[in-house]
Amino acid sequence: MLLALVGVTGIGKSFFVNEISSKLNFRKVNTIRTRPVRPGENPKYFMTEKELDNMYDNGKIAYKFKVFDGKYGYLKDEIFSDDNYIFEMHYTTIYDWKKIRPDIKTIYIMPNDLNVAKEKTKERNLSKDKEIQRLNEIDEHYNNITTNKELYSQFDYIFYNNYDEQSEEKLLELVKSIMKES
Repeated sequence: MLLALVGVTGIGKSFFVNEISSKLNFRKVNTIRTRPVRPGENPKYFMTEKELDNMYDNGKIAYKFKVFDGKYGYLKDEIFSDDNYIFEMHYTTIYDWKKIRPDIKTIYIMPNDLNVAKEKTKERNLSKDKEIQRLNEIDEHYNNITTNKELYSQFDYIFYNNYDEQSEEKLLELVKSIMKES
């Protein structure tokens, strides 16, 4: 199964990917990035745009896209694996993913309080310009997902995050039920 978590910046996607990976034995899809490496990230999956384009041209990349001033890609070996894989998806790519992997399972994580997502974003110690950009993107993203019913309907499950242990437990239970259905 290929499982994607989707939501605004600061909603907890990375946290939940790690929890699902460790507690439910999902493998993480490695996102190849062209942006600069952040502290604590594995530089193995960072490359130049030319290197990423070459991998794509050589048939090693299942999907590449541009968002947040960088190009990103996903390895075919992981995307088309029979193993359970999980990754964070940008909401604007949902239509592409439905074509690439029609059987993909998606969970859109909604905030119970959008301000908490914004505070979590501020805790990332981004440059002031990047922080303002991300906060504006949160508002734009949230507005798009809550007003565009056709876009909203593309996601298989909608989950509300309260940023507590109960939310974590409920999401793990949801994933377990999806696994049983698959």
